[in-house]
Amino acid sequence: MPELPDVTVYIEALEQRIYSHMLTKAQIASPFLLRTIDPPVDACVGHAVSSIKRVGKRIAIGFDNDIWLVLHLMIAGRLHWSEKLKKADGRRTLAAFVFDNGCLTLTEAGSQKRASLHMAAGKAGLDALDPGGIDVMTASLGEFTAALTAGNHTLKRALTDPHVFSGIGNAYSDEILHRARLSPVTLTSRLTTDEIARLRLATRATLQEWMDRLRIEAAGGFPEGVTAFRKEMAVHGRYGQPCPVCGAKVQRIRYASNETNYCAQCQTGGRLLADRALSRLLREDWPRTLEELEERRIAK
Repeated sequence: MPELPDVTVYIEALEQRIYSHMLTKAQIASPFLLRTIDPPVDACVGHAVSSIKRVGKRIAIGFDNDIWLVLHLMIAGRLHWSEKLKKADGRRTLAAFVFDNGCLTLTEAGSQKRASLHMAAGKAGLDALDPGGIDVMTASLGEFTAALTAGNHTLKRALTDPHVFSGIGNAYSDEILHRARLSPVTLTSRLTTDEIARLRLATRATLQEWMDRLRIEAAGGFPEGVTAFRKEMAVHGRYGQPCPVCGAKVQRIRYASNETNYCAQCQTGGRLLADRALSRLLREDWPRTLEELEERRIAK
């Protein structure tokens, strides 16, 4: 799922291409994409783009009549830009927005169509789509601390809760926690002031680093390689591979269709966190430390 760095780079690319340009046609080819009926999509046609902003993980495109077109790409949705006219086929290409200088299309891979388009009128309509999480790139230490400790949840859940922090999801939360050397299952109420400060710095540094990386990768073009799995990441999507800091194998916690990746050596003092499925199955045989895990591998 595109998160804050990906969405930011998408927005920067869109600003270069569609800001002040007129939308001449909007084609929605998927019955699952459009989630609102008022205002209609055609309310934007014939109007110029006056603003583009991030709302959580959404991309909001505002027009000169104060109507907003708000896209949430979810897991498999991606944006593409072409100077040539494109058509939406309803299968992979769900929507095509034709401007006076080119065409923006929305595609979604796979059979589960989760990407969404909401239309909003004015600031009130746009605000209604905002989950309300704080912007970690501008929040003070006090604001960050207040948001983090407002509830008592695991760090992984707190970082990915859109009502707490804006734009952070599964991928970058893994990277943030690895940089901060904190366990994903530590409760927010148990953090020290030093750990909170370290987490804030790690959050800002990780997101800024990836915004810079993605800008370099795009090299002024439209970002086409948006993915949650990148070889340069420290732990996310790298189960079983060596941690770039200590060399220990990256571990994981699997739950439903999600996975949390972490380094036990760097983040949990060598303790393995229980994988819900396997720990229930193995019970007392579940290895508690990296040393136990390695001993069992050698014994096989």
